[in-house]
Amino acid sequence: MSISPERLDLLRRLSEAPGISGYEDAVRAVVREEVRGLADVTSDKLGSLICRKRGAADEPRIMLAGHMDETGFVVTAVNKDGFLRFLPVGGWWEQVMLAQRVIVKTKKGDVPGVIGSKPPHILSEKDRAKVVERKDMFIDVGVASADEATGLLGVTPGDQIVPDSPFKVMATGKMIMGKAWDDRIGIAIFIEVMRNLAQEKHPNTLYGVATVLEEVGLRGAQTSAHVVNPHVGIALEVDIPGDTPGMIEGEAPVSRVGQGPSILVIDSSMIPNRRLVELAVETANREGLPFQYSSMARGGTDAGRMHMNAGGAPCVVISVPTRYIHSHTSIFSLEDYDNTVRLVTALCRRLDAKTVASLTDF
Repeated sequence: MSISPERLDLLRRLSEAPGISGYEDAVRAVVREEVRGLADVTSDKLGSLICRKRGAADEPRIMLAGHMDETGFVVTAVNKDGFLRFLPVGGWWEQVMLAQRVIVKTKKGDVPGVIGSKPPHILSEKDRAKVVERKDMFIDVGVASADEATGLLGVTPGDQIVPDSPFKVMATGKMIMGKAWDDRIGIAIFIEVMRNLAQEKHPNTLYGVATVLEEVGLRGAQTSAHVVNPHVGIALEVDIPGDTPGMIEGEAPVSRVGQGPSILVIDSSMIPNRRLVELAVETANREGLPFQYSSMARGGTDAGRMHMNAGGAPCVVISVPTRYIHSHTSIFSLEDYDNTVRLVTALCRRLDAKTVASLTDF
């Protein structure tokens, strides 16, 4: 399918902005610019952005949450030869880290580097079969000493390190490749939903919330939900598809790229409100949109905090199936993305006071 250059540019800007957990400033700047004229923007004291778009009524308050932070690394030390030691931020599997390009964000500017690796020529057969542990890894920024790394380049402990992975439309024009789709894709969705409803008097007030610190414990969702106090929460996320080689049927996720948005039935942080799940499914069927059911044995989303705010709020997770998350580069379908935007837009149109009250009429 074809998506306008303006929509592609939104995705590109969000993907390429650096922003590991706790370092979301560049992403915040993009969000502020993109919602200018669409919403009133405030923030909580952890740094989550709260973008309020009033509809025909102040209530119910609908919180559309996508998190700004991405997985990455942070500099912990510079050794005498100028090599950097680091810690991961968020969940990483060591095997996807080695020999990857990274960018160290210093006060003096961007410093390119690579997570160093040994050539196979010098490895024993035993070592070749091992996964290198993170504690044994280092980053090479092309210097010969600690003085060059710190004095010339400005590298200091605490600097964030992000994958060097530019945005790319793939050869068919149907798929997008880049970094940080977990969860810049959720940010893009709530911005597009607000644009779709810009001229409509939808029967509620929307709060597009760009949360911080999701990858290290859903922290921004907890504080921002306290500010918004939503009547309904919708976490906009990526889903792990089970359609690549090596996935084992019955053990792997069941969603597939290109088959529509995923509607979560359970994860380790939340059992969603059943009536809200049913409403999302009914809305997809009414709109003629494909969808998939999803589940996740490990991991959670911002809905894990939203649904426990104050006296509780019915929540659901709607996701775009995305391959290779928590690595340097991941891939999703533009058609899935577009259908997710359409589904969330249609669902927001239906969340009037009567419908929302029926979700918790126990």
